[in-house]
Amino acid sequence: MTSSDVAVGEGTRVFLNFSVSLEDGSEVDSNFGGEPVSFVVGDGNLLPGFERVLMGMEPGQRHVFTVSPEDAFGQPNDNNVQTVARDHFDDDVALEIGLVFSFADAAGGELPGLIVAFDEEEVTVDFNHPLAGRTILFDVQVHRVEPAELH
Repeated sequence: MTSSDVAVGEGTRVFLNFSVSLEDGSEVDSNFGGEPVSFVVGDGNLLPGFERVLMGMEPGQRHVFTVSPEDAFGQPNDNNVQTVARDHFDDDVALEIGLVFSFADAAGGELPGLIVAFDEEEVTVDFNHPLAGRTILFDVQVHRVEPAELH
């Protein structure tokens, strides 16, 4: 079986170009004009909602998919808006609404948080994904699909 006989599905490596845009047409990310990227279906590099729409696509096909918030970055969750004591921030940091800070998460990784309000005592930080609640236009061109080499 040649790679041209393979469609996107479980156990395949997919080589593609893509763009992610909002409904108003503003582009969030794109690798069109560059080298294709590859991923193995189910490896966690692509959100499941984005993987699902690719199933059955074949090399040479290009589609624009509309992905709902539930299948993309989720709906905003009020529990992800936290209040942090102002003294957690250095005194020389000029806080502004709209600034993004990096916070340590429980697993020792980094979690971006958006400053949405602050006063002398407290800073309100939104840890929702910036695209939460947004419908995403996912433009995909599949170049190659091949059986994944499982190690």
